[in-house]
Amino acid sequence: MLKLIVQEPKYQINIGYVARVAKNFGLKQICFVKPRTKLLGVTAIKFAKHARSLLEHAKVYSSLQEAVKGCDMIIGTTGVWEKAKSHGKNVMTIDRLAKELSKRRHRCVALILGRDDIGMSKEELASCDAVAYIPANPKYPVLNISHALAVMLYELSKARLTNIYQISKDLPTRKELDLLFREFEKMVSGKENIRNKNEVSRVFRNLVLNARLSKKEVHALITALK
Repeated sequence: MLKLIVQEPKYQINIGYVARVAKNFGLKQICFVKPRTKLLGVTAIKFAKHARSLLEHAKVYSSLQEAVKGCDMIIGTTGVWEKAKSHGKNVMTIDRLAKELSKRRHRCVALILGRDDIGMSKEELASCDAVAYIPANPKYPVLNISHALAVMLYELSKARLTNIYQISKDLPTRKELDLLFREFEKMVSGKENIRNKNEVSRVFRNLVLNARLSKKEVHALITALK
């Protein structure tokens, strides 16, 4: 399942266009985090066209942390990829990310659209498992969120044909992955000879996410670290 999350939208025209694009690609629901304007305002409804129902049945969350709860893959988006790269995240173009996802199995993938005026912060991008960007003109790389969404959903829809959202009981849950990361961080924090503990933890996190581990393998690592 792809969970589309729109963070603190400010302009109704963007809300309307996002709903329209979402329906174009068959999404059944949109999630909003602290919208700064009416989701069912006159302008939003006007530009949503036949996707008004997505706004009528949208879910609204009070925080980004609450919105991504339960998702085992969290993808942030940005027009300025350097913001995420400074944190050493998995930063890649949306087409490359789609290909990577097609090799994995996920119960729920969260795709976060940043604020339509200032995007996602460095800290928010750092909390994501991966960050996607569109390789636009470097002199003017930031797209309108609805335009960016159309490009991203197009790439993800192609990957969907190759089991991007295949569900399996063998997959670890987000809760299990977070437990593994916490146990590793506790182990690292007790090692005086490790200088950059955050860097070591980041590398381990990326390795685990890229390795497509099974539930059994994640539990084995948790047991070993404990």
